[in-house]
Amino acid sequence: MNKSKHPVNNVIWVSVDKIQANDYNPNHVAKKEMELLQLSIESDGFTQPIVVWEREDGIYEVVDGFHRHIVGKNKLGMKELPVVVVGSDRTGRGDRISSTIRHNRARGKHKIDSMSEIVVELSKRNWSDKRIAKELGMDADEVLRLKQISGIAELFKDEEFSKSWIPE
Repeated sequence: MNKSKHPVNNVIWVSVDKIQANDYNPNHVAKKEMELLQLSIESDGFTQPIVVWEREDGIYEVVDGFHRHIVGKNKLGMKELPVVVVGSDRTGRGDRISSTIRHNRARGKHKIDSMSEIVVELSKRNWSDKRIAKELGMDADEVLRLKQISGIAELFKDEEFSKSWIPE
């Protein structure tokens, strides 16, 4: 694979005013770990750029690195942050969500309720269970369990089921 096509080879510094958090990230970092992240950036600098999608309006939406973004902008008062742009060929909201989840799941844990909401949203966007499982690194049982958490009736309202039998 051509190395120049990897986003990490194209780190750019972007004004914090042009970087915006996404509204679906289910990842949570405890206060103690946020303090450690701040110390890490203060001591070592940014060792990982923030992964973003560039929207049509010129705003960079965070895909991975939300907490690095918060520390750099709010705690350290930085005016620019290092970013890499991914997914220029995959611009749908479902594509951005799946990229965020892949980045997060490779590293840590998610809040169950938030993951359930994401599975429901992707399902409502006509993603099949198979696609959800593949894109988010899940098996079929996990997709089903997460659907059940957010309201099984809502998700399956348009499905056809056989009629139940009535005992005599």
